[in-house]
Amino acid sequence: MRVMGVDPGLTRCGLGAVEGRPGAPLRMVAVGVVRTPAEDDIGARLVAIEAEIERWLDEIKPDAVAVERVFAQHNVRTVMGTAQASAVAITCAARRGLPVALHTPSEVKAAITGNGNADKKQVGTMVTRVLRLDAMPKPADAADALALAICHVWRGAAQNRLAQAQALALAGRGRPVALQPGYRHPGAGR
Repeated sequence: MRVMGVDPGLTRCGLGAVEGRPGAPLRMVAVGVVRTPAEDDIGARLVAIEAEIERWLDEIKPDAVAVERVFAQHNVRTVMGTAQASAVAITCAARRGLPVALHTPSEVKAAITGNGNADKKQVGTMVTRVLRLDAMPKPADAADALALAICHVWRGAAQNRLAQAQALALAGRGRPVALQPGYRHPGAGR
């Protein structure tokens, strides 16, 4: 399974891809960060993020996309930017019919380090070990994107199979494709 992880953000949006399966060594496919200047118009920033995510999807050809689930913070502006970048990533994947999984930061930290309260350095260190890298991916957004992809391979394999089966079933009936296990289309069941 090849998974692309997205650590959404307006200023820095981490992207990373891994390949492998649960119980076997994983391999890093790619890692990077999309940067947009804070002084640019929000529309231009989102278009730049979309273009880079689309380029990655073309090159990486993932089987699934794992995106960090937006959670409430005290800084509403940061939450809004993260949510907007997250929506762009989800939309790009949905346009291609790719399953999307949302993982919370604590879920990813627990999967990677065994501690849901791990700090960024601990996550980066474990990503480096798991992928057998020579150096920790920088900045932390890049390591976080790889951590999301690793988490999805390890924890999301079963969820991904369910999502794919659900997507195929719905696509066969001419309905929109469900991207999340448990997602229920508003018109379903009529």
